[in-house]
Amino acid sequence: MNWKFWKKDKSKNKKKKGAVREWADAIVFAVIAATLIRTLFIEAYVIPSGSMESSLLIGDYLFVSKVNYGARMPITPVAFPFTHHTMPLIGTKAYWDGIQLPYYRLPGFSDIKKGDIVVFNAPIEADSPYYRPVDKRENIIKRCQGTPGDTLSLVDAQVYVNGKARPAAEKGEMAYVVKTDGSQINPQLIDELHLADIATINNTDFKTNTTIASANTLKGYSNIKSVTPDIAPKGISDDLNPVYPAAHPKYKITPNFPHYSWNVDNFGPVVIPKKGWTVKLDSLTFPVYGRAIEIYEHNKVKVVGKDIFINDKKTDTYTFKLNYYWMMGDNRHNSTDSRYWGFLPEDHVVGKALFTWLSIDSTASFVNKIRWNRLFRGIH
Repeated sequence: MNWKFWKKDKSKNKKKKGAVREWADAIVFAVIAATLIRTLFIEAYVIPSGSMESSLLIGDYLFVSKVNYGARMPITPVAFPFTHHTMPLIGTKAYWDGIQLPYYRLPGFSDIKKGDIVVFNAPIEADSPYYRPVDKRENIIKRCQGTPGDTLSLVDAQVYVNGKARPAAEKGEMAYVVKTDGSQINPQLIDELHLADIATINNTDFKTNTTIASANTLKGYSNIKSVTPDIAPKGISDDLNPVYPAAHPKYKITPNFPHYSWNVDNFGPVVIPKKGWTVKLDSLTFPVYGRAIEIYEHNKVKVVGKDIFINDKKTDTYTFKLNYYWMMGDNRHNSTDSRYWGFLPEDHVVGKALFTWLSIDSTASFVNKIRWNRLFRGIH
């Protein structure tokens, strides 16, 4: 009798995997490993628009950490690998929204802090025509200006949080009105100072988007009479470019927004919702918080006359289930941000921008396309 029956018989030849099987196993392993890395640790993104210029430039490729704030577990788990919301070439949905998991985030190294540059899903894609799930909404990037519980306002383009002025981004941009003596600006100077979106006002004046440093440099030229920020006046809303909450008028109780004559440069004050905070709901507060209550916290909301019903119960208060943030682009007059769509829910947060690993200028000549000075550069 063989008392060593439990031992493997090494005399038997192992069945060798075929080439196709080996390739299939390698591909499956690579897909699983890459998916885990992208979900739990770090992911690459590219800057598609100028809303963060000149802190970040169009064509910057950057790594975003999922571990700093804690990795968000997939909410829409059934999706095609290495796609976000749309299949390349064919343009169809890259996910199936028949299964939606509850929001859950792993513990992170820290909370989001004021001044952090954060990648998150666009809240406005909860609306028509997209109606996308939270984690399949477009990824965008902005700087955090306010955290849960803060009172935030803008006065003449200056952000105030809890009554204190927030420091402006060192390389942030905004619109300026430039008055000249009538002579033209040297095109080389336009490139050197990064004078973008130049628009002629009259024979001597023009508007441009640039940094504070470039605006101060421009003032020193003999043909420049003045360079002043193009700031919207207080108390006058822009009906052609309405800001929040007038941009989302569904939640107003009275016919007008008499209290909210806000614009991109003069806004608020507003209190940023905090998990567990109870807000009194009335004709002034409901337009500000109604969207978060209905869209982001998934409640049934209805207004009958001046009465507010949440989940078919009449109420005049609401206690928030999520934390919220206030996000703004460093390019203040060229950014669709919290001033237009309101508060950012915590379940939309993707991660913290760490550093640029590549930067490509699509408008430059072939030999100058790579911005070498931006390679492996930290993001602040």
